Amino acid sequence: MPYTNNGIHYECNGHGDPLVLLNGIMMSTVSWSYHVERLKNDFNVITFDFKDQGKSSREDKDYHIFDRSNDLLDLMKYLKIESAHIVGVSYGAHVAEYFAAKFPSKVKGLVLSNATFKVKNHLREIGKSWEYSANTYDPELLFRVSFPFIYSRTFYDSNPEWIEKRIKISSSSTTKEWMDGFIRLSKSSRDFDLSKEIRQIKSPTLVISASEDLLIPSNEMKEMSFLIENSKFLKVKNTGHAFFLERPELFCKIIKKFLKSV
Repeated sequence: MPYTNNGIHYECNGHGDPLVLLNGIMMSTVSWSYHVERLKNDFNVITFDFKDQGKSSREDKDYHIFDRSNDLLDLMKYLKIESAHIVGVSYGAHVAEYFAAKFPSKVKGLVLSNATFKVKNHLREIGKSWEYSANTYDPELLFRVSFPFIYSRTFYDSNPEWIEKRIKISSSSTTKEWMDGFIRLSKSSRDFDLSKEIRQIKSPTLVISASEDLLIPSNEMKEMSFLIENSKFLKVKNTGHAFFLERPELFCKIIKKFLKSV
């Protein structure tokens, strides 16, 4: 069921241990629909939109990605959840890293998919190119610039009609308000650097990389896994940055197996 608390739109489905799914930068709770259906029989699945995303409130000011961990903290306090499994993809995984380092007792199991512990210059410049595209307020331009980085070559070559349909639907429903929120979210992660704090993560952690991820190379994710004391590293072949969308069934299978073992 959908609810709102302190400007945060959230949804709870299922029963069992709390499992929070954290959005990538262009996502909303709707993006998790397939995954929720396949996880809700084993977990109390909680999805929510960060501020500046989906149905949550807009910030209309600059902030740092670390501030988005407050969205998660406030929601867990409101729902009276002492600790939960946390699964984050991309931007959401960066929030999850900081949250797990700062509030270790609140994280049972941690899954970090397609993320890094430090935004380096190459990734920062890609983000800037997306921001410049968004500043034109032409959503089709933004999606045509960003999608080849988000989806793998394998997926692009196998699903050209799906890609084209996705771009058209996304473009037709994207508002100026969404673009402004996206720009602020993107800017917030430019200087993301958890180099000093990454070793503070003590929760059982699964680090998932993708062989065709053009944004976060597998070697960077393997390095992050090495720095997290209690972690496992998994590299998935023939998929890209949007692994959780390209192969959602496998994604659910992997995280369910890992979190059940925690």
